[in-house]
Order: sequence, then C-alpha cells, then structure tokens
Amino acid sequence: MSTAPFPVLSLIILLPVMGAIIIGLIPKQAVTKKIALVIASLEVILTGLVFILFNPADGAHFQLIEHYPWIPRLHIDYLIGIDGISVLFLPMSALLTLCSIIAAWNSVHHLQRLHFALLLLLEAVTIGVFSALDTMLFFLFSELTLPPLFFLISLWGIGPKRRNAALKYTLFMLFGGVPLLFAILLLAMNHVTAVNGSLPEDLSFNLLVLLDTPLTSNLQLLVFVLFLLGFSAKAPLVPFHTWLPTVLMEGPTQVTALLIGLKLGLYGILRFTLPLAPSAAVEYSWTLGILGAITLIYSALIALQQTNLRRLLGYASISHVGLVLIGIASLTMQGLQGALFQLFNFTLISSSLMLIAGFIQQRTGSNEAIHLGGLAKVAPRLTCFYFLFMLASIGLPGTSGFPAELLLILGALSAHHSLGFSALAGSVLCAAYMLSFTRKVFLGPITQTSVNALQDLRPREIALLCIPALLVLALGFFPNYLLKTNQMAAEAWLSHLLEQSTLEHNESIPFSTPERP
Repeated sequence: MSTAPFPVLSLIILLPVMGAIIIGLIPKQAVTKKIALVIASLEVILTGLVFILFNPADGAHFQLIEHYPWIPRLHIDYLIGIDGISVLFLPMSALLTLCSIIAAWNSVHHLQRLHFALLLLLEAVTIGVFSALDTMLFFLFSELTLPPLFFLISLWGIGPKRRNAALKYTLFMLFGGVPLLFAILLLAMNHVTAVNGSLPEDLSFNLLVLLDTPLTSNLQLLVFVLFLLGFSAKAPLVPFHTWLPTVLMEGPTQVTALLIGLKLGLYGILRFTLPLAPSAAVEYSWTLGILGAITLIYSALIALQQTNLRRLLGYASISHVGLVLIGIASLTMQGLQGALFQLFNFTLISSSLMLIAGFIQQRTGSNEAIHLGGLAKVAPRLTCFYFLFMLASIGLPGTSGFPAELLLILGALSAHHSLGFSALAGSVLCAAYMLSFTRKVFLGPITQTSVNALQDLRPREIALLCIPALLVLALGFFPNYLLKTNQMAAEAWLSHLLEQSTLEHNESIPFSTPERP
C-alpha cells in the first residue's frame, strides 16, 4: 500500500471536469472539439503515466492512494487508489473516450458544446468509479454516470425512440442503484456492531477496512444478493439485459461504443460483491456460474436471429458478459485472469465493432443486413478492420480474444465440467452468429445503390481504428504483458476470498480495527 507523492489520480478525475467547464465558458463552437480533443489526449497521457508508475510486483496492494476527509461526521472519505485489477481500466477509459470524441467529430451538428462537455464529464466519473476505495464514493461516481448518458442518448441518438431508450436505461440503472445503496449501508452499520461502537461515530465506508470486518453468515448472504442484484442490472445479466440492445439501436455511435466497452457492473462484481462477502461468494459460486451460463447461451441464441448489426453486437456483448461471469465463478486463477483480459477486450474489440457499425450507418443510413451486402467490394479498408475485430471477438489465435477465451474456458473446466461445456458452447455460437452475419453483409453481390456509392474509411477513421487494432494483435501474440500486470492482484483476490471463507466457516476471529491508510 503506497500513498501518492503527487495527486495524479485526482488530476485525472478533475482534468475532464475542468475541460467541460472551459467548453461551457467559451462561446465559439469552432474550438469546442479542439478543446475536447486536447483534454482527452492529455487524459491518455496521464493515465499512461499512472500505468508506468504502477508497480506490478506490488500489484496486490493499492498504490497511489489519496485519502482526504469528505463528510467526517459519517466517516465518508475521498479515498482513491489503484491495484492490479483496476490499473488497466484507467488508460482504456481514456483511450475509448478519445476515440469517441474523434468518432463524433463530424456527426454532431447541434449543441456541440454541450455534447463534448458531457463526454468529458462522463470520462471523469468513469475513472472515478475505477479509482474509488470508499464504497459511498464509488456509489456516488456510479450514479453520476446517469445524467451525462441520459442527455447524450436522448439529445443525439439516431433512432426515433431515443428518448424512451434514455429513460429505460436510466430507470434500469436507478433500479440497480437501490440494492447497492442498501448493501453499502449494511456493511457500514455492521462495522459499528463489529467494533462494539455507536452510530454514527463508528460507521465506516472504507473498502480497506470493510474487507477485514467480519460478517455473519446471514448478513453475508444478504449483502451478496443485494450487490449481485444491483450489478446484474448494470452489467447487464439476464433478465436485466433488455436496456442494452435498445440503447445500442437508438443511441449515438460514440456513446454506444462507451457503453458496450466499459462494463462497470462486472467491475463492481469483482471489486465489491465477492471480496466483501467471501463466504457467501464461495458457497454460492454455483449460482454465479448458472447465471453466467444462462446469460451466455440465451443471448447467443438471440444473436443468431438478428438482422441488424447494432442489435447483434448488443446481444453478443451480453453473451460475453455471461462468459466473464463464468470465469469469475470458477474461482480459479485462469478464470479470473481470463475475465480481466476479456474486460480489457470489451474496450478494444466490442467498442471498435460498434464504431464500425456507426461508420456504416452514417454512409448507408442503415445497419440492416437486407440493406447491405457486398461491402467488401466497395470498402476494402473498412472490411479489413471489421474482419480483424470480428475474428478477435470469436477468439481467433493471434488476436487478444484467443488468450482471454482460452483462460476462461480452462478456468470453467477446472471448476466444473458443465461450466466448461457452457463456455465452449458459447464460443461456438459466437462464431456462428458473427460469421453468418458477416457473410450476408460483406460478401455476396451488391444489391443496393447506397452500398455501391459507399465511401471507404477516411484517414481520420483509419487512424481511429489503428490503435485498438494494433493492441488486439500485440496482445494476441504477447498476452503475458497484460497478464503480468494483474497476476499479483488476481492471486491476492483469490487468496483473500478462499482464506476468508475457510476462516469464517471454521473459527471465530477476534476483530480489531485495521489502521486506515
């Protein structure tokens, strides 16, 4: 555990907020995009610096910690830091925001200042989510993602029902937030009981303290269920998944790329649900496995029936969420590292495919297979990028999708054969729906005049897709560079889970309040 000599994480969170304020104060529309681009580029540099400063050998402990009292009366603090699990999400969030700003460069024609200001605000609170080590601070950052996304979807969506989609998304997120808040409050009040203290003097929302605070079996189960319910709506998992395909169909491309690439719900399951209720998590890991298998297979079967590229990518994303949950439920190193790798792939692969779907939509006015066909003949550069990301999504060797899916399948097989077979079945179905749709849209004769007149990728769009494409290939051939980053954190995460579960089942441990950072 190390304290930051310079508040670099706070700077990363505050810089986009400052950029949004500057955009709001400057009346000239012409410089709005340039300011957003400069701020987003600085964010990529700063998050890259954080990645360089991070020490993987000490990845099991939180680093660059910043701790300031916020609401002292309730012991709610501004406490942020990173470990091997969260460190990669910061540069990927910054990179994805930069790509979204570039993708929106020529597609946003009204209220430009508001649009780019909201994108920067969304980046700030997203990085706050990945950095927060105070449970109430995490909840605040998580809920603060709703206002920017609501307005981004409802004001700049491409579908006729974009306002309904924005409302549906917001209602699902608010529904997920209620059990999260209850779980956080239960943990804080349990700390009071554990130290024989009094309210509100002995409340604690400090994650580092709560991880060492014992919970009774019944309370663990309740906290586990509440967290799982809340994060299932945000991930999303079946049956709380319906908002994602709706938003992907109605929302603007740059926003849907962010939604499909940043899985805050799965991160919450990894960071809070299992570590804070370890005994219940181990005992009911089979429930997580079944929920993941149902999400994986059900969404893949629905994806087989899709004729729209955006909706297909939505159900494919939900299916891969199920695969990640299977890896987490396996409680193995292979499964956990595969899950983290796949979360990284969401940002690279799923978001890039969504951006390509947006480029097709802008040129033809549709993502329906019946309106396309023969794209490979008129747009070879777009086709090359699409094929790379599509093959990565099905786990082709040589792409970053392969080591992630291999680790997930191995972890699932190690835990239980049925989970392993479910993961294998999901991989086969993924190949089926992606290859089938690709054949209809990119191959075959050209039947539409809009396709025949389609313009290939512009230099700006090529530059936009080159960075994730190079990362997909680099991590496909050299996956160990990423795996080393989170190895120590993954080992510590799994060790904490299994050790705490064993101790809570076999003995009662006297409690002493851990020293706060």
